[in-house]
Amino acid sequence: MTFESLNGNSLDAKQSYELTARFASIKELKSGDEVRMAGVGVVKATRLNGRFAEAQLQISNTIAVPADAVATIAMSGLLGSNYVALTLGNESAPPLEPGNVMRSEDTPDLNTIVSQVGEIGRKVEQALSQFSGAMGDSDSGDGTSGKLNAIVDENRLKIETITSNLEIVTTRLRDGEGTLGKLLSDDSGYTELAAAIEEIRGAATEARTFMTSAQALIDQAKSGEGTIGTLLYDDSIGENIRLTSQNLVELSQKLNQGEGTLGRLINDDSLFIEAQNAVQKVNRAVDGLADQGPITVVGVAANSLF
Repeated sequence: MTFESLNGNSLDAKQSYELTARFASIKELKSGDEVRMAGVGVVKATRLNGRFAEAQLQISNTIAVPADAVATIAMSGLLGSNYVALTLGNESAPPLEPGNVMRSEDTPDLNTIVSQVGEIGRKVEQALSQFSGAMGDSDSGDGTSGKLNAIVDENRLKIETITSNLEIVTTRLRDGEGTLGKLLSDDSGYTELAAAIEEIRGAATEARTFMTSAQALIDQAKSGEGTIGTLLYDDSIGENIRLTSQNLVELSQKLNQGEGTLGRLINDDSLFIEAQNAVQKVNRAVDGLADQGPITVVGVAANSLF
């Protein structure tokens, strides 16, 4: 049995095999329409299968259709007939076997496109109408355009003042006046600014170095190294400090209560008075030595002291 396309292409049943493509709509596709992938076959028949429309494709035995090829229904110009277009697919994909259902995609037909274009035109017309209504009549003062004109009229003097001020500012900038003008026209200002930025960068570098050193000290202390680490983690040193503190507390209490020699010296005035009297006696004895002999001097000194 021979199958012939509308363009005169024919395929013998013995020299071809069948594939099936499913679509949501067959779009006027009929038996005899071409299957195009470099001219590989014809449409054998079309039918309805449940919720799908199927096209039976007669494919030449000389063509292997890849498994990832996709079938779509296309048009031969605005007034031409429909045909089934097959994508080439991937060369590494396995070929479809006779009777397989191949992949397919639905494309909009001419009627759908015209309908969508008409819908877009209506939406554009509505948008333009709404925009025109919002802008309103500038002469009557209604709408956005009229309101904008009214705002401009009410603030005309302010707008002129702002424009004049901007002109003055731009002129001063152009002439290099003011700080910003100097920055724009004087290279020395840029140089000083760059130097200041460089100093800030240097300070930031020093700060990072300090933080790194501080972190090293903290890590050292955490590991128990150095004096601080030893104080933090050596229990014996902590115990010695505790005992020393306790001894100092006890010593201060004894001194405050007048215990011991040093406590009596701090709290008892009689020792000071006795010492003062002894010094006075020694002074009197020394004064009497000038008129006495050696033996008499010893006796005088003894009597003076005791």
